[in-house]
Amino acid sequence: MLAGKPGSWNAWSGDSRLVAAIATDRYMAGRQMGRSFFHLHLVSDSTGETLITVARAATAQYEGVSAIEHVYPLVRSPQQLDRVIAEIEAAPGIVLYTLVESELSERLEAACRDTGSPCLAVLSPVHSLFKAYLGADSTARPGAQHMLNADYFKRIDAMNFTLMHDDGQLPADIEEADVLLFGVSRTSKTPTAIYLANRGLKTANIPLVPGIPLPPHVESARKPLMIGLIASPERLVQIRENRILSLHASEKTDYTDRAAVAEEIAYSKRLFARNRWPMIDVTRRSIEETAAAIIDHYRAHKMKFIAT
Repeated sequence: MLAGKPGSWNAWSGDSRLVAAIATDRYMAGRQMGRSFFHLHLVSDSTGETLITVARAATAQYEGVSAIEHVYPLVRSPQQLDRVIAEIEAAPGIVLYTLVESELSERLEAACRDTGSPCLAVLSPVHSLFKAYLGADSTARPGAQHMLNADYFKRIDAMNFTLMHDDGQLPADIEEADVLLFGVSRTSKTPTAIYLANRGLKTANIPLVPGIPLPPHVESARKPLMIGLIASPERLVQIRENRILSLHASEKTDYTDRAAVAEEIAYSKRLFARNRWPMIDVTRRSIEETAAAIIDHYRAHKMKFIAT
């Protein structure tokens, strides 16, 4: 199966010759557009999420360069590793891995030396630091971070709550939320809420529409952290116009009128200021950056209850 996103190309499991052929075609096309490509092999005995995150964070620092990602999750047997090595031999490049079994790690490193592919055990420096500080050895458990423990079920519970309280739904039990997000249409309320839920925070979001009052008891809620999301009128108009086009609608309304949108933003700012809610401008922020700022506010918010 082949999958990908802008800036990278992801070659999941498949015949090594087919993968190499497609990767070569992609490389040549990229060269014609002035981009540079390299093969990046990500080998994990778990889901591979850690490797993907680290690899993309590093690749993003190099302009004009894109990684052809070859992702191999759940590699836990010699037979599975054989397929990985075959694909590395067919398309040598950088190899990042997280394998807790030493025999598999040694075989992979030997294959990388044979093909001239630089390789790195991504978690090895972290484990070394922990071992030196804690004075204890780690336990080899593939995918230990994905165990069905209390944190896992907390995230599932938070996700269920967040989906049920999207776009102002079920406001009666809003006091059970950890975070309440407020904002006019297209200020990234829902994707931010879902990201926060995946971090274990029960998050509800309330749409703001001038002239329409907030649900009862929302402004007086004490337990949740209230956060206001805003964006520049220009950015909102652009996003909304794209939304209208995707719905194959063409009529001109206040929804995409710059003056009307500016008034919506002004209304939301007055609301946030009146209630002294923290305000985050999402115009140039990714969902991850917005969520990180909210989590920082949430830590401070929790400390207020601990102090009292």
